[in-house]
Amino acid sequence: MSDHVEYEARTVRPYAVTGGRVRSARSDLPLEALVEVMPGAVTSHGLPPEKRAILQHAAHTYISVAELSALLHLPLGVVRILVADLADAQFIRVHTSTPVEVHTGQSPALSLSVLESVLNGISAL
Repeated sequence: MSDHVEYEARTVRPYAVTGGRVRSARSDLPLEALVEVMPGAVTSHGLPPEKRAILQHAAHTYISVAELSALLHLPLGVVRILVADLADAQFIRVHTSTPVEVHTGQSPALSLSVLESVLNGISAL
């Protein structure tokens, strides 16, 4: 990442970076949520420097929301909003440890956490 983008990220007030928002629909992302850049997103033009920096940091590997906050020198709440915005725009995919509904062919669908618990129980036998 260029020094220019890092400098811009540090000099802009957090409320200006988020457009004055303190929350978004998905801004309650956990610290350990991993960010994955979608193909072609890194070359996106017209994004603010903070969002471009997130895409650049996540371009080659998964990176957590907490790591992005530290690398960009931005408050966690600001990074959560920016990550949620990028996910909504389909530039990135966010992976969390929250239970995911898995359709097993049976009704109703079982959550992934239930399936993991069953597997752990079988392994313990």
